[in-house]
Amino acid sequence: MSLILLSLFAVLLALGAPIAVCLGLSAAVVIVMEGLPVSVLAQRSLNALDSSPLLAVPLFIFAAALLNATGVTTHLFDLVRMLFGRIRGAVAQVSVFVSLIFSGVSGAALADIGALGAIQINQMTAQGYRKEFAAGLTVAAATIGPIFPPSIPIIIYASVANVSAVKLLLAGIIPALLLTALLMAQVAIMARVKGLPRDEVSAKPREIAQKAVISFPALMAPVLLIGGLMSGYFGPTEVAGVTVAYALFIGFTIYRSLTGRAVVGALRETVEASANILFVVATAALFAWVLTLDQVPMKVSALLLGVSDNPLVLLFLVNVLLLIVGMALESIAAILIIAPIVAPALTAAGVDPLQLGIVFVLNLMIGLLTPPVGMSLYMISIISRMPITQVIAGVMPFFIPLLLSLLVVSAVPALSTWLPEFLMN
Repeated sequence: MSLILLSLFAVLLALGAPIAVCLGLSAAVVIVMEGLPVSVLAQRSLNALDSSPLLAVPLFIFAAALLNATGVTTHLFDLVRMLFGRIRGAVAQVSVFVSLIFSGVSGAALADIGALGAIQINQMTAQGYRKEFAAGLTVAAATIGPIFPPSIPIIIYASVANVSAVKLLLAGIIPALLLTALLMAQVAIMARVKGLPRDEVSAKPREIAQKAVISFPALMAPVLLIGGLMSGYFGPTEVAGVTVAYALFIGFTIYRSLTGRAVVGALRETVEASANILFVVATAALFAWVLTLDQVPMKVSALLLGVSDNPLVLLFLVNVLLLIVGMALESIAAILIIAPIVAPALTAAGVDPLQLGIVFVLNLMIGLLTPPVGMSLYMISIISRMPITQVIAGVMPFFIPLLLSLLVVSAVPALSTWLPEFLMN
């Protein structure tokens, strides 16, 4: 059964069918061939969507679209530029740091690229940076968003792996800060070796203070979100709703740049993005159910535990598997298919579920930068109007900090587990 399922999936994927169609159609064919009730198709798909944490997905997408329409990204970029001053490679450093700040409201790599990509690339190329470098850094910095809360991939992983979504979101804070620091260190090294341009901005303390006041409402959005999670007053869904309300409030009453037409545009964007994600969630649940029916998770668990019972060795094997899978599968689909299979085995071997979730998501976010299915590469190629080969050449140096952060997070469980344990206890 599983062999037929995976073969059909591979054929449809090779033919260029959308990932949701590959998952759903291959599962449907196997269900009909095995004589199972056709009603299972609707039942399993709808059950997968009947999840409270998944309500946070469209809400976070809506909040990010509203804040982008309000123009807060420009204010944040200008403020951070003033703070960094005229150091060599300053605009590149600003791009990384602003990605960290904006990740506190977006929750997705593609949302970060859509909101910040054009601004980051234009600012760097205007200062004399090579376009390949600007595109590569922008797409690499966008991997911070899905690790730092709120994170749509983390929420989906938590719903699939039966892990506390709040704890898993908190577990991503320190790894995201580590990733930010390593990317900024890489930029500093390249600035020294390649002589990257200095920023032209020169601001007086009074001008910085004025820009800080203007940017303050935008800076408070991630503080409100993380504070709500840490306090325990909000779960992921409640925090998403509060973030939407806050985005509407500052857009209409403080910045006064949000219009009814912009809200309708944000709603349209949210519906399209949510439909794509939730369609994959529904069909992947059906696909995973067929695999479970054939006892694939149990067989894979026995296979992994037969290789080694050392948690670090098993994490290394899963990292290699996910790096390969990330080249061919979209990240959400990969989480929904693979997490139910490998998570039980690694948890049984002693890997902390929070560490495993962060390693899982970080690994697949790196997969967004690897062809042939690297969605971030294609999106930045469209935004920058560059051939995909040039984008890949630009991102290559930044695989060093990305893979180094993955190695450190895999080797040191406390980076993922300490903060949620400290705060929740």
